[in-house]
Parts: sequence; structure tokens; C-alpha cells
Amino acid sequence: MISLDDAVTARLESHGARFEVLVDPDAALSMKRGEFDGDLEDVIAARDVFENASRGDRPAEEDLETVFGTTDPLEIIPEVVERGEIQITAEQRREMEEKKHRQLVNKIARNAVNPQMDDAPHPPDRIEAALEEAGFTIDPMKPVESQVDEALDALRPVIPIRFDEVTVAVQIPADYAGSAQAKIRTYGDLEREEWQPDGSWVGVLTFPAGLQNDFYDTVNDLTSGEAETQIIKDKDEISTR
Repeated sequence: MISLDDAVTARLESHGARFEVLVDPDAALSMKRGEFDGDLEDVIAARDVFENASRGDRPAEEDLETVFGTTDPLEIIPEVVERGEIQITAEQRREMEEKKHRQLVNKIARNAVNPQMDDAPHPPDRIEAALEEAGFTIDPMKPVESQVDEALDALRPVIPIRFDEVTVAVQIPADYAGSAQAKIRTYGDLEREEWQPDGSWVGVLTFPAGLQNDFYDTVNDLTSGEAETQIIKDKDEISTR
């Protein structure tokens, strides 16, 4: 279960009675959209249904039976969320906005490049400043993914930007290949790999272009700067520099 500090109230009024449950705000919104497929126990802050959650008052059992046909909280909670309204305070809304804003900035920074600078990644602080200049405000009640295109439309008049992927060939010397290749392959889709006779490892990976700087930093850290990399266009060709 989630903590009470992270929970919001979902409220349903029916047949002259009020029913409230304490749930995770993002999961509750996902439930309302019919997109939730997780474990209810990971969403709720209490296995209970209230008449007034802030006071801890509970509704009469006959009211539960009348409206829901059961008194089982775990059956009632999804109905309250799906049929009712999500109640959030101004402070909770602000926190949700900040959290989703950070997620949006990170998602754009991971995937976006500057087409006027040889497809160099945009650092998060540049994305942050451009969003502020564009006057873009994220909606805390919608998924981040559904707002990315709108954010990009707002950013384009401010900075040159596009989403892209990059394919990179990397050769790891034998002294580092065993441990380094396991970490490196997690960056994206491994198009192909090959162990060389000298024990070195060569791999071709495709990943979001915005991760390039982080990728190269990781490769250098794992190999003490001895790895070789090259951006390639033909995925069937493994080359190094």
C-alpha cells in the first residue's frame, strides 16, 4: 500500500450517501481511463471505504449494499474511483505538476536532439528554460506521454528540436569487456554483437539520441577511456574509430 501522505481522496455520492477511498492519484486517474492493470494493493492507502476520510467516518453497511451490492472494500474501491471524482488539494496538485513536469523534461531530453547542431542532445536545463519561455504548463491529471507532442509543438518556435534515435558501434577492450558490455547493452536495442579473437567485444546499439552524452560518459567510465565508438548509418556494418 502507498503512504497516506501520497494518497488523494476519490469520492462518489449516490443514493444520498457519500463514499470516499484513499488512493494513489496517478493510478486512480489510470483506473478512470480504463488503463490500469496493476495490483490494487499497490494503489490504495487503506483497505477501507469512508463516509468522510479526513475524519475516519465509515458509511452504513446497508448503504454499501444498496449502492455496490457488497461490503467488501477491495471490490468497492475501484467502483468509487471509476464512477466518482478525484479530490486533490492545491498542494497535491502543485506536487503532481512538479513531478510530471520533471518527468516530461527528462523524457524530452532523453529523446530529443538539436538538428541545427549536428543532432547534439538538448540538456535538461535547456528544455526546462524553453518550456518556461514557451509558457507550457503540464496538466497533472493527464499522463505525461499524452502531453509530449503538445510540449514539442510549444518548444519548436523557441528551440530547434526533434525526436530521433542514434545507432552507435562500440568496441570494448578485452580487459573491460566482461563487465562493461553487460551495462552498455542496457542503453537500447542491441542490433548485433561480436566477440573478437583478442577478447574484445563489439556491439551495435540503437537508442534515443538524447542519451548520447550519457552513453559516452558511461562507456568512458567503464573502460577508463579505452573504448572506441562511432555513430553509424548502416546497422549491418560494425566500424570503430
